[in-house]
Amino acid sequence: MKKAALGFRVHSGWTALVAVSLEDGSPRVLLRDRPHLVETFTFEFRQPYHTAEKRPAPEAAAFVARMRGEARRLAIRVVHSAQKDLETQGYRVTRCALLQASGRPLPELPLILASHALIHTADGELFREAVAEAASQCGIGMFTTKESKLLEEAATALHTTPEKLSRGLTALGRPHGAPWSQEEKLSALAAWLALVEAGV
Repeated sequence: MKKAALGFRVHSGWTALVAVSLEDGSPRVLLRDRPHLVETFTFEFRQPYHTAEKRPAPEAAAFVARMRGEARRLAIRVVHSAQKDLETQGYRVTRCALLQASGRPLPELPLILASHALIHTADGELFREAVAEAASQCGIGMFTTKESKLLEEAATALHTTPEKLSRGLTALGRPHGAPWSQEEKLSALAAWLALVEAGV
């Protein structure tokens, strides 16, 4: 089977997902999706730390734990479904690329809930952690990089310029139509870089 990578750009409650393979060194988009990582796609569940902020301490902790478990379960379903889909196309997923925020490590829950900035960070991290756990559970090697450095790192690894790379990413999605926004472009680039870094 040919090798493929899944690229994720995660948001609160959902993620962009693009699967990429390399054909003679050039990327090929195999799959794209925008799956939800919560059962009920409302602010209450998409922003678990914002919701927890308004609840008593024991209830807040229980709610965050519940949403963490739900996000992991759904992320595993997403990754496993992508694996199966790609297997039918003759590809084996060997890498999972996850874009990271530039934030610092998070403190304990009470300190998070005391800071609005940390609440925003924690909401995103909960869902990124769910995707990372899903990749591990599905036996896929993980590749992570900070989103702010992705274009520069990829340009260096691919021996090109950020400008040429940006144009190439736009062209890569043209045959597939909308949506092919920044979400998909960065997810595809992360997956592409993951394959290159693995020597595929």
